Amino acid sequence: MKRYLAIAALGLALSGVARAAIDTYEFADEAERQRFRDLTTELRCPKCQNQDIADSNAPIAADLRKQIYSQLQQGKSNQQIVDYMVDRYGEFVRYKPEINERTWLLWFGPAALLGLGIIVIGTIVVRRRRPAAATSTTLSAEEQARLDQLLDNQDK
Repeated sequence: MKRYLAIAALGLALSGVARAAIDTYEFADEAERQRFRDLTTELRCPKCQNQDIADSNAPIAADLRKQIYSQLQQGKSNQQIVDYMVDRYGEFVRYKPEINERTWLLWFGPAALLGLGIIVIGTIVVRRRRPAAATSTTLSAEEQARLDQLLDNQDK
């Protein structure tokens, strides 16, 4: 009985793998196959968001792979294919968006924040190391006499 339960559990666990779609495309040569791989790993799945379309099992990723394959067969360049995808799905579909007026903050914002943090920390360190010139550690004769008087009265 335990053996049948183990087989049933294994069958259920592997049923998802058995249903996974496996794309089979035929390419003219290895260079075209590599272009397909490069393009599918360069573009992000619109549904999965943090997964490229080469690794995604989402139906839209399968459609995008078919579209890329079709455009490769039509003889389009990598840039033309990427431009088509960007026109259709927006700049989000690229893992490495182009540097333009809309994406400069994405590219340079982290470096600017790091630089600002270094400046703030440097300012704090310099201020703490600087001796306080305004504060005096010695008492005047009048202050010393007043302190002695207060301490004598406290002892009594």
